[in-house]
Parts: sequence; structure tokens; C-alpha cells
Amino acid sequence: MGNKPLKRHKVLQPISREHHYHLLLCWKIRAGFRKKVDIARIKKYADWIFGNYIHPHFQLEEKYIFPLLPKGSELAKKALADHRRLTRLFKMKEDLVKSLSRIEEELEAHIRFEERILFTDLQDRMNKEKWDELEEKFEEKKFKENTEDEFWL
Repeated sequence: MGNKPLKRHKVLQPISREHHYHLLLCWKIRAGFRKKVDIARIKKYADWIFGNYIHPHFQLEEKYIFPLLPKGSELAKKALADHRRLTRLFKMKEDLVKSLSRIEEELEAHIRFEERILFTDLQDRMNKEKWDELEEKFEEKKFKENTEDEFWL
């Protein structure tokens, strides 16, 4: 028996779609390493996606999603710690191979944690009124790929 796909509430679906694009960054970093692409090219793309998509995504989760968990929630604490650690990794300017390797590993693990554990817990706790209230607070940011340097192809 395989794993059944996780059913997301419609309010969380845009966030899960954003997670898909963040997972693609992990894949692109791995592809860049495999193809022996100049590390500066990979870093430039990672910085672009962090500034335009990942950092705003973190801010949205921290402002609207994590506060819905119980006060002092270990899940929220872990997610916030992951965000801080990933932000530091993206901002590193030295030892880029190491920082990009850690981004690739830690971002993927963080997304899997949010999708499989945090969001599942949240869905079990939320009622219709809270979902309706949350739905009014944000809209999906459509992803537009940066095709300036598609080093992963």
C-alpha cells in the first residue's frame, strides 16, 4: 500500500502549491551540483527565489498560520526555528557549497514537516469560522519562473 495523498483544506492549498515551487528549488540546487554548475549561478537563483517567494511565504505563515496553533505549540516553535535557520542559510555569503547543500536538505525537510505534520494538526483543530476568517486574509501569489539562467536544464 502506498501513501495516500494528503487532502488539504482549500485555504491551505495555495500554500501547499507554493511549497511545490520551493521543493523545485531543492531539485534545482541538486541538479546544479550534479552538472557542476558554477556555485555563484546557483546562489544567484536561490537568492532570487528566496527574496521573491520564500521569504514572503515565511512571513505569511508566521502572521496568519502559526498563530492558529495553541499558545506555546511545539509545532509552531519548530516551524519558526526552521524559518530562522533557513533565512540565515540563504543570507550566508561564504562557504556557498555548504550553505546551498544545507538549504537543499533543510528546506525539503521543513516543507515535509509543515505538510505532513503541522498542516495536518491545524486541519484537525480548525472550525469553519476560523477557515472563513483565514481565507479573507491572503491570496495566492502566482509563481513566475526566473528564466534568466536556467542552469538546471
